[in-house]
Amino acid sequence: MTTDKKIFETREPEARSYCRNFDTVFASAQGSEMTDTEGRTYIDFLAGCSSLNYGHNDPDMKEALIEHISNDGIAHGLDMYTAEKARFLEAFEDKILKPRGMDYKVMMTGPTGTNAVEAAMKLARKITGRRNIIAFTNGFHGMTMGALSLTGNSGKRGGAGGGHLGDVTHFPYEGAFGEGVDTLGQIEMMLENGSSGVDAPAAFIFEPVQGEGGLNAASDEWMQGIARLAKKHGALLIVDDIQAGCGRTGPYFAFEKAGIEPDLITQAKSLSGFGLPFAALLIKREHDIWKPAEHNGTFRGNTHAFVTARVALEKFWSDDRFEKETEAKAKILEEKLSELAEMVPGAKLKGRGMMRGVDVGSGELAGEICGRAFEKGLIIETSGADDEVVKVLAPLTTPEDTFRKGLDILLDAARAVTETKKIAAE
Repeated sequence: MTTDKKIFETREPEARSYCRNFDTVFASAQGSEMTDTEGRTYIDFLAGCSSLNYGHNDPDMKEALIEHISNDGIAHGLDMYTAEKARFLEAFEDKILKPRGMDYKVMMTGPTGTNAVEAAMKLARKITGRRNIIAFTNGFHGMTMGALSLTGNSGKRGGAGGGHLGDVTHFPYEGAFGEGVDTLGQIEMMLENGSSGVDAPAAFIFEPVQGEGGLNAASDEWMQGIARLAKKHGALLIVDDIQAGCGRTGPYFAFEKAGIEPDLITQAKSLSGFGLPFAALLIKREHDIWKPAEHNGTFRGNTHAFVTARVALEKFWSDDRFEKETEAKAKILEEKLSELAEMVPGAKLKGRGMMRGVDVGSGELAGEICGRAFEKGLIIETSGADDEVVKVLAPLTTPEDTFRKGLDILLDAARAVTETKKIAAE
């Protein structure tokens, strides 16, 4: 098996990113571990950036997919009716929607999260006849031009090359100006002021926990406040649950405990359960005003993903055991990350559930900690506007002993880096 990385450097563009931090050639993966071509195994605390909440190559999903392919099951069906789509939709209704009293249409969009966001933006503007969408500081919603206009990070926005990223007003996310600052009050004041320059919004869009923005977690009260403002001003409420959803924070939806009812919900990443491309937009029934083919895409709905997604729902969401297991692991994560935070003056624990990290105050320091952890056998990445957050996105199915081992590697790496810096400072 090849270990020569020259082909990547020759043929892949400079936009490649994760491979620059994990400089090896991976060959296989199982559960919470990845193995490279040299036979070295790493614990995976990145999980496809939360696309593998159920781990690599779940045996039940794999068996169902192999059976589907072996039986010449549909591989590509546009948006035609297929047996596997029906089975997925029935499982989603029975395991997710009905238990939560939710009535949403499930719109299959293009294969990745940004496609679901684009569909949500289009539909909100079509329903309201307005153009302005309110997004939030540090938000990340995708890299296509519409979704990118909602994204706050200047580095990512710079990739547009001067293209139009307008028709969006960015307001402060909860905590953006420090603790104790009432961002809800500020937003309401701007919307109520006829001279603020803020056009009437078509929609508000936010992430319950900001994945790429540094693991800022919105309180239930803040989410409820945004929902109230959206309704008051005749705007739709879009919740981007792409990275925070599918159980990452405990419940299936990261906004569940706030008791809000979004008009539109974007889903992707772990929706397929297996790491296959699959994105969808959940639409409240009264908002389904599309005309046939008014929004489509060649790869809307991935039949292979329907197979694995249905198994994931049946296996992990038939009762509350998986959610409780996730919440138990989240307590371990909080305990260990608190130890890491104590090593760095001013460091802060961030996030919620199994979507947590530590703001160490410096992208350089966070990068060094993650780099040292990789040397010790742990795959982990940074997050935040300046990559200042050491971010844990371990598969939710990670066995406790493996989970603790990975966290110990992280703590050892942080200890080694911080001690070296102390010696250098002396």
